[in-house]
Amino acid sequence: MAAAAAGLSWRRVSSFTGPVPRSRHGHRAVAIRELVIIFGGGNEGIADELHVYNTATNQWFLPAVRGDIPPGCAAHGFVCDGTRILVFGGMVEYGRYSNDLYELQASRWLWKKVKPQAPSTGSPPCPRLGHSFSLYGNKCYLFGGLANESEDSNNNVPRYLNDFYELELQHGSGVVGWSIPVTKGVLPSPRESHTAIVYCRKDVGSPKMYIFGGMCGCRLNDLWELDIETMTWSRPETKGTVPLPRSLHTANVIGNKMYIFGGWVPQSAGGEISAHDGEWKCTGSFSYLNLDTTEWIGLISDCQEDKSNLLPGPRAGHCAVAVGTRLYIWSGRDGYRKAWNNQVCCKDLWYLDTEKPPAPSQVQLIRATTNSFQVKWDEVPTVEGYLLQLHADSPVPSVAGIPGTGVPETSVLSSQGGSSLHPSPQSLPGVPYAEMKVDHPSQTNNVIPNNVQVSLSSNSVLKVEGKEKVAAPENKITQETMKNHADATGFKESNAPSLLPVCTSSPQTSANVGESHDLDKRTVNPDASVSSTVSSTQTMVTQQAVKTESSSTNGAVVKDETSLTTFNSKSEAAEAAYIVPSTRVNTGQANDSHSSKIPQRQMAPGKTRDRQWYDVGIFKNNSAVVSQFYLLPEETLSNSNKMENANVPDYRLLKKQDLFPGTVYKFRVAAINGCGVGPFSKISEFKTCIPGFPGAPSTVKITKSVDCIHLSWEPPASPSGNILEYSAYLAIRSTQLQENPSQLVFMRIYCGLKTSCIVTTAQLSNAHVDYTSRPAIVFRISAKNERGYGPATQVRWLQDMKTSSSK
Repeated sequence: MAAAAAGLSWRRVSSFTGPVPRSRHGHRAVAIRELVIIFGGGNEGIADELHVYNTATNQWFLPAVRGDIPPGCAAHGFVCDGTRILVFGGMVEYGRYSNDLYELQASRWLWKKVKPQAPSTGSPPCPRLGHSFSLYGNKCYLFGGLANESEDSNNNVPRYLNDFYELELQHGSGVVGWSIPVTKGVLPSPRESHTAIVYCRKDVGSPKMYIFGGMCGCRLNDLWELDIETMTWSRPETKGTVPLPRSLHTANVIGNKMYIFGGWVPQSAGGEISAHDGEWKCTGSFSYLNLDTTEWIGLISDCQEDKSNLLPGPRAGHCAVAVGTRLYIWSGRDGYRKAWNNQVCCKDLWYLDTEKPPAPSQVQLIRATTNSFQVKWDEVPTVEGYLLQLHADSPVPSVAGIPGTGVPETSVLSSQGGSSLHPSPQSLPGVPYAEMKVDHPSQTNNVIPNNVQVSLSSNSVLKVEGKEKVAAPENKITQETMKNHADATGFKESNAPSLLPVCTSSPQTSANVGESHDLDKRTVNPDASVSSTVSSTQTMVTQQAVKTESSSTNGAVVKDETSLTTFNSKSEAAEAAYIVPSTRVNTGQANDSHSSKIPQRQMAPGKTRDRQWYDVGIFKNNSAVVSQFYLLPEETLSNSNKMENANVPDYRLLKKQDLFPGTVYKFRVAAINGCGVGPFSKISEFKTCIPGFPGAPSTVKITKSVDCIHLSWEPPASPSGNILEYSAYLAIRSTQLQENPSQLVFMRIYCGLKTSCIVTTAQLSNAHVDYTSRPAIVFRISAKNERGYGPATQVRWLQDMKTSSSK
């Protein structure tokens, strides 16, 4: 079957940086998130370096490893358990094999030689190469391989193995020991250079290990299944055309498919497969086994010749690794020999997207102004870009006459020396809180996003310093310099409940307000760091070594005048890019103009246009600054509500429309990879700001003392007049939390003109520890001017909960 007919789109990585490893065969690879880690193999000598390829940045690097660094080896076992890697056996020099076991802690690039206990019955595994080494749970399963019966490494007497061992791992680091499981059924025949994978259906069934092919004097193409729970071997019946016998191929599981690529296969002559002692060749054939139906599907046939360089060439002894739903293949020998032990090896790196990318998370708001949004969404691994669309609602009435907005002064119940509880109006009907979470990524321009656009649902009731008021309809949030916004809170007198929950946090989008993460290679803005001796840390594998998570401040989001919602700060805002058809994703920025003039309030012509989705652009990274969107010609309006397979228009030919102040926009985003445009995310909804309210306070700092903590902040960068007072709030325990754990209740702990306050031990004893991400105590601070309260800044003070029981 031709690759095009199979819908394949192989891509060769042509531009990368860093020290590229020399080509080789017999190496192994695993993936830790976006990192491909390669060890061993060789040509003209066995390689002992550890190479890492960052699939997100297309960069190779050599980590500075330390500890018990193993010798170079080839045809070894190589598995990954979280961020640790285990290496077993392999050929350490010609004719000499190993049965040593090494562990690499990739979070520290630390090697350690481990010595597992021998099995209670029988001997430990003998030195070998070409074995399979597969991980499931806390067990590694070793099968087969090739041993050397001769004590003289120069006089190799091969012995094919079909012994089966189980290696129990300790949690995190170390191993317990080997065991020899008692199995039922007939063992697979002895072999080496086969493949083994483990698969477990999500809905039903026990985990199964599948062994395919290999070498035992001749190449094999038999399929074996081991039920890991019952330890029963069997030969499953399959449908479809079984791939040719092969060895030194690769097998990778993505979804419910086992992808088989390459290897040594028999040289066919006249349609007949040659005899066992006939000629063999490397192949570039590609197929998969549907592990749920046990049906073989051929994607690239063994006889297919590709002279267009659109497919990986024939090879054996290569490595293949799955990163998300993308399959990477690197190097391997191509079958030609310069000498008996000197192979010609491929130097190329290829990848294949095996399916369309999943829907990204909902679009999250970082910052809003009168005519722009800064938005982001969670990254989707191994994608080439993101299609961002907005839906423009009919414009709201003119700016004049819209009541002011802001966090109200709040007072319902008093406690702890005059502090007050902060009530929350109801949410906007039909708009889940999850659609209104925001992220606060660290910025590279030393501007800390702080402010939040405030929004209220219709008829939301608040109680403000003895006056009961009803908020004007509105809905959404933002997190950054909301210098302008005047329509979120028109207050009228009415009755308010004594206490309403304040914050909603959804597992889909909430997490880590004010925490800095590994943000590509950018630095965390110093102004965003929280001075706290109790913040937790977590080691992460990064491109160069290890970085540590720390806490940082964020502009929080305000769901309504009184309810502020948490948001995710997993990665920082990156430069956006848009592309036109037939081009790759660029690195320029799209739609980032911040015009100070307010655009005229006119929508695109045509009544049907009000209900259409419009392209904002295609972005390389998972963030965008949106100040415009593209208007489609009238004749294409019927097709503008894009589905997954829609063609991307040529944006150079389209007119742009500026965003309006005080207008609600809906957003959705879809990821793009080699298979096309994936499904769209759930819809989010945000509103541009109206001038007049103060921005959120910035540079929040927390300093811990013996009997209290000191909370300080800087005035808003955009006060929009004189600041009359500040209010600080603390999330507290409440019976509402028991009924709805995703809703936070806040108590005001300070009100005054100073830009600092003391939070007493008595107040902290009533604090709620938020577990939407890592455990943290949540504070929010907002400023008030003549128009009222503006959006708040939220900070999560990370807590060390090792001695506390989990929630």
